[in-house]
Amino acid sequence: MASIREVGRFQRIGAHSHIKGLGLDENLKAIPIADGMVGQTEAREAAGIIVRLIKEGRMAGRAVLLAGPPGTGKTAIAVGITRELGKDVPFISLHGSEIFSTELKKTEVLMRAMRKAIGVRIHEFRTVYEGEVMDLEVKTTRHPYNPYQQVPESARITLATRDERKTFTVGREIAAYLIGQGVRIGDVIQIDAETGRVIRVGRSEEAKGERYEIEAERKVPRPSGPIKKEREFVYTVTLHDLDEMRSRRGSLLSLFFGGGEAEMDSTVRQEVDEMVRRMVEEGRAEIIPGVLFIDDIHMLDIEAFSFIARAMESELAPIIVLASNRGITRIRGTDIEAPHGMPLDLLDRLLIITTKPYNADEIREILKIRAREEDVKLTDEALEYLTKIGVESSLRYVVQLLSPAAEAAKARGSDVVDVEDVDKVRNLFADVKRSVEELKKFEELMLR
Repeated sequence: MASIREVGRFQRIGAHSHIKGLGLDENLKAIPIADGMVGQTEAREAAGIIVRLIKEGRMAGRAVLLAGPPGTGKTAIAVGITRELGKDVPFISLHGSEIFSTELKKTEVLMRAMRKAIGVRIHEFRTVYEGEVMDLEVKTTRHPYNPYQQVPESARITLATRDERKTFTVGREIAAYLIGQGVRIGDVIQIDAETGRVIRVGRSEEAKGERYEIEAERKVPRPSGPIKKEREFVYTVTLHDLDEMRSRRGSLLSLFFGGGEAEMDSTVRQEVDEMVRRMVEEGRAEIIPGVLFIDDIHMLDIEAFSFIARAMESELAPIIVLASNRGITRIRGTDIEAPHGMPLDLLDRLLIITTKPYNADEIREILKIRAREEDVKLTDEALEYLTKIGVESSLRYVVQLLSPAAEAAKARGSDVVDVEDVDKVRNLFADVKRSVEELKKFEELMLR
């Protein structure tokens, strides 16, 4: 006897998947624990003001720098800014070292990242024929090159809504679409009047035929109104998507096929910018500035900094958020030392937000949030032990111990992490301090 079992959905838990916003009230005051954010009240309140400036369109020509020690929530704040701006706002994260590509110029990598961080919401009105298929007859003919194969020549289809019923004859292309989509009587379909493309929406709730207790068919109501109607389709793409489409002179489907990494012609981007401006003026599109987050900004060189400074003044520029955990260090490509390894003329144009190390209470609350996110159950004693380790070592290290500790608990037949599980994985996985101690201990045996 065949068995049916529910398949668990794929889930990947990211380092900042628990961040839902900045955790501020209506007066831009930081709530101690909210939206997945803990502590860093001054930094979050400063980020809240940044969000207000962005929404009011007053961030032109400026960027944000998040400066603080490692593991103090700089990336979390950048993600929080994006969440506060809206669900469709693009968020592109780039590491400073990623610009040094073997295939593309540094400026090309940065330009692509910036254009990926700018969304365009396009509103398109199209004429469609929509209804439930009441009757369908496909006429076939012999294939011109293979007499033993039949191909569709035309079709006769009857569509019905709650208010109208009509019969149409359609050509070879639409008939081929109908066969390819597996359309049958009782299906609700849409036929694009311009391209002839057929979309199978689902199975009508009023369709006759045998009913099954378990079906994979999507049930939809029979449409109402006229069969021929104007429908609005709204989809969001990025400027980089439009660049790719323009360079291949294709459609949205061309994004999924062909082409390796190559430099984009500047004239293509100019054409796309003009097209987007025209669509915005006509009310057919709207621009959604996203967030480009560049971590470890000190990895960039003087040429990249100059490019960013110029790009910040562009009309079509994303919200640029930089992050650094360095103090006074050399600017790559020069012999000059400067704060965060950045040119002073660029630093003067940044709104700098500083982050501070977390205290024990904040580490405890972050561990609770991450444990819930990763579905790890902790005893109170294990939580306190992890908090103590986090204070002595680092927040990142102790967060990384959660999943290994859960596996250790499973190995001894428990689904709750206890102190002994934490202690076991702590001995198995060294933190930076213990790693340095081991290095010094076996220094003479190490390769130099």
